Amino acid sequence: MTATAPFERRRAACPFTLGVCRDHTYAPRFLRIVRQASPRRLRAAARATLPFAEPESWLDVGTGDARFPEAAKEVFPYTAFDGLDPTHRVLHARVAERIEEAHVGQLTDPRITARLRTRYDVVSMLRHLELSPDPRAELRAALAVLRPGGHLVLELPNPRSAFALLFGVAWIPQSPHGHLHLLPLPALQEELRSQGCTIVATDRRTPHIPYDLAATTALVLNLLLGPVLALLGAPLVAVAWAIDLVLAPVLRLTPLSNAYRIIARKEPTRPAAPSAPAPRTAPAAPPAPA
Repeated sequence: MTATAPFERRRAACPFTLGVCRDHTYAPRFLRIVRQASPRRLRAAARATLPFAEPESWLDVGTGDARFPEAAKEVFPYTAFDGLDPTHRVLHARVAERIEEAHVGQLTDPRITARLRTRYDVVSMLRHLELSPDPRAELRAALAVLRPGGHLVLELPNPRSAFALLFGVAWIPQSPHGHLHLLPLPALQEELRSQGCTIVATDRRTPHIPYDLAATTALVLNLLLGPVLALLGAPLVAVAWAIDLVLAPVLRLTPLSNAYRIIARKEPTRPAAPSAPAPRTAPAAPPAPA
């Protein structure tokens, strides 16, 4: 559980109003604990879209090994799931038949956006947007590949969580080795509305991931003892993780919940109303005879 990159400078200007904005493009090893979501939590993210029409096609962005599409198929067995990821893991996921189509690259790549334009009923980004160099461009690209009336599913860490206030820079997403961006829920809602979306659902409970105490303990040990001696604290990290798991059902109901979910609908673009024709003026009456 070590980090291998130097401290990063925070940028002065972010794509839109964010809690934190940093210059780095890596994810240290102790952040893998965040990415390893349980199948139960992944199915809960898929079930969040049940109130809407059953999707025919679904793109999972930042899918990695496509664990989310694999779990979501249990909820939507007749939906065609595709995956996109910057690494070649998505190709192995295609071979394992977790997804039907695999796309390697960034969604903001114009070639990928053009190829996938308006193909999907649902686009999901679970713990992905905070790692994107430009969240605003990522949202535009996601909406471009959505059909009108389709839904965008986003899950992100909550920088307004009480854990963020209690732990400060020791909270993993806020640490020097944390995420590229921390997006408060109101700022993300405002951005989605500005891009023509309607917010149809928000959830601060079920997206909670029980890792705060364990990850913070691992980070502090690493900083105090170094990456080698910190391994001696593994039992302490294990105890902290057990506490995280035991308290999770209660913590997700409180301000300590560390994540949130937004589902936004892409509204159809309304054609401009035709301009009304100019009113006709009655022809002038002929002059009266003298």
